[in-house]
Amino acid sequence: MAELDGRLYVCFPGEFPVDVLGSVIEAGVDVVQLRMKDAEAKEIIEIADQFAHVCRDLDVPFIVNDRPDIAFAIAADGVHLGQDDLAPPAAREICGPGAIIGRSTHSTSDIERAIAEHAGGCADYIAVGPVNETPTKPGRPAVGLELVEHAVATVDFPWFAIGGIDTTNVDDVVKAGATRIVVVRAITEADDPVDAAKRLRGALP
Repeated sequence: MAELDGRLYVCFPGEFPVDVLGSVIEAGVDVVQLRMKDAEAKEIIEIADQFAHVCRDLDVPFIVNDRPDIAFAIAADGVHLGQDDLAPPAAREICGPGAIIGRSTHSTSDIERAIAEHAGGCADYIAVGPVNETPTKPGRPAVGLELVEHAVATVDFPWFAIGGIDTTNVDDVVKAGATRIVVVRAITEADDPVDAAKRLRGALP
């Protein structure tokens, strides 16, 4: 199985300017995901190719959201799967043994299932949350820091706290035990994404 050692993981929308991506990575982002929920495959592939080129040049993992087929087609480093997406064993079959496969978890039972998936070679990391309510996941209730604390106690492979984390609350997440975070708007919608990346990375252990 692949390993994911990064600390600051960012989900970028397809409209994020590719010419800024490199500067944000150099400021401290060490995992990049492309998240285009409602786009057609052709559009995702076109943009993913551009993102992947930047990530390869800077030696950071590039992950595609939801779509193992696209991740395989463009030779991305991996794919991230939600609870309603293709099952991890099927994604492993598509993407191969060296691909990074991530999994969203929203409850203790999701985490327990992901631990079993990891033991079976089908999940390399998990995202735990949403810690706070976020418009990125409409209708998904916040789980608070309790699920982060549960992950601290039970998960022995890479996991990331996710959900409404930004420079105003990252310290609370770290105090709860998280050493890795996933952010979206805190960087992609920041007035200065490079500065936001530096500040968030600096807040992590």
